[in-house]
Amino acid sequence: MDQSARYADLSLDEDELLAGGKHILTAYTMHPAAGYGYLEVAAHIAAESSTGTNVEVSTTDDFTKGVDALVYFIDEAEGIMKIAYPIELFDRNVIDGRAMIVSFLTLAIGNNQGMGDCADLQMQDFYVPPKMLELFDGPSKSINDLWTMLGRDHDNGGYIAGTIIKPKLGLRPEPFAEAAYQFWLGGDFIKNDEPQGNQVFCPLKKVIPLVADAMKRAQDETGEPKLFSANITADDYHEMCARADFVLETFGEDAPRVAFLVDGYVGGPGMVTTARRQYPSQYLHYHRAGHGAVTSPSSKRGYTAFILAKMSRLMGASGIHVGTMGYGKMEGGKDDRIIAYMIERDSVDGPFYHQEWHGMKPTTPIISGGMNALRLPGFFENLGHGNIINTSGGGSYGHIDSPAAGATSLRQSYECWKQGADPIEFAKDHKEFARAFESFPHDADSIFPGWRDKLGVHK
Repeated sequence: MDQSARYADLSLDEDELLAGGKHILTAYTMHPAAGYGYLEVAAHIAAESSTGTNVEVSTTDDFTKGVDALVYFIDEAEGIMKIAYPIELFDRNVIDGRAMIVSFLTLAIGNNQGMGDCADLQMQDFYVPPKMLELFDGPSKSINDLWTMLGRDHDNGGYIAGTIIKPKLGLRPEPFAEAAYQFWLGGDFIKNDEPQGNQVFCPLKKVIPLVADAMKRAQDETGEPKLFSANITADDYHEMCARADFVLETFGEDAPRVAFLVDGYVGGPGMVTTARRQYPSQYLHYHRAGHGAVTSPSSKRGYTAFILAKMSRLMGASGIHVGTMGYGKMEGGKDDRIIAYMIERDSVDGPFYHQEWHGMKPTTPIISGGMNALRLPGFFENLGHGNIINTSGGGSYGHIDSPAAGATSLRQSYECWKQGADPIEFAKDHKEFARAFESFPHDADSIFPGWRDKLGVHK
C-alpha cells in the first residue's frame, strides 16, 4: 500500500522545521527492494516509525494524523531520505517527564529495519531541538572534572595517559593489581577491559581492594593523583549497583577518582542511564564493545558510530570510545574526527545537521585500540588537539622497558606533538619515547622510515 499521500510532504522546508523546534529530524541512507518506488518505501518507513501500519485502520482520528512522522526530503540518486518526527511521539518518564533514548531508537530504529520492501536503511545523522534536548540527562561529569582531580587547568588540562590492564582476561588478583601499580608509576588512568568483572579466578571482592591499595601506593610514590575506571556492567540493576557500591566503599577517600565503566552497547541505554542517575558524582565511562555489529562501515542497516556517540552524550556518558580514526587497529578513517567534535563541542556540524548543545556538558573522546607513542603524533595532528583520554594497552605493557616507561612514552609523545617537534629529533632527548621505536619496530618502520640509522639502533 502506497502511503506517500499521508506520510510524505516534500514541500516542507528544512530550515523552517529547524526554526520551529517541534521535530526531531533524521537522515538515512536507504534503497528500496526491487519492484518498489523510492518515495513509497520512504513513506512506509515513516508510517511504521510513527502512527501507521500496512493497512487502513478504523481507530485513526484527526489527532493521530497530526503526529504523523513525515518524509520531507528524498534524493533517490544518492539514496538519501529524511524524516521529521513530531516530538510528541516520543515517550516520557512517568517519574520526572524526561526523555529517553530507548523511545528514540524504538521509533527511528525499530520495525523499519526489517521491512521487506526496504533493501537497506541506515541512520546517518539526527537533530534534536532545544525543547527536546533539555529533557535528556546529559553528562554529570566531564573531562574537566578529571583535569581538576589531576591538579591541572580545569578548562584545558591536556592529554590523559591511560591504559587497559593486559591481558584482558587471565590475570589473578595479585598480578592484576601489580600491573596497575606498575603503569600508575608513569601514567594517569587505568580502565578495566570490557570483559573484566567477577571471574572465578579473579573475584571482584578480592581484586578491587588490591587495586585500591596499588593506587594509594602509586600516589604516594609519585606524588600525583591517579584515576581508575571500574567495570560495573551487569544484566541486573541490583547487581550493577552492588558492584558500584562495593568499589566506592573500598576506594574510600579515593572514590572521587573512580570512574564507572559500562558496556553501553551490549547493555543498552537503560544500563547507561542507571549508572548516570544512581552515581552522578562519578565519571561515566561508556565502552562500546560490540557496536561494530551495527556500525561497521560495511553495514547497510542500523546506524553509524557517529549516531552511537551522539546518543551517548544525550544519555549522560562522560566519555565514550570513538575509535582511532585509522591510526590504530580498528576500522575507521581520518574523517571520524567528526564523531569527537560532535560530543565535545557546544556547536558543531554533523554529516547532515548542525547541532547546538546549549551548554550540555561534553562527552570525552576516549581513544584505544592498537595505539602507542609512535602513532599518537599523527593522531593528534589529525584531531587538532590532545584533550582526550587515551587507553593504550599494548602501547604501555608492550614497551621494552616497563609499563611505567610505556606510560611515560605516551606522555612524551603528546609533548612532542604539542611542541611541533620532529619525533626523531625529540626521541634523542627522551629515552622512553626513543625506546618506543625499539618496542614497536613494525610501526616505526612504517611511520618513520630510516629511524634506525637516525637513532643509532643497529640490531
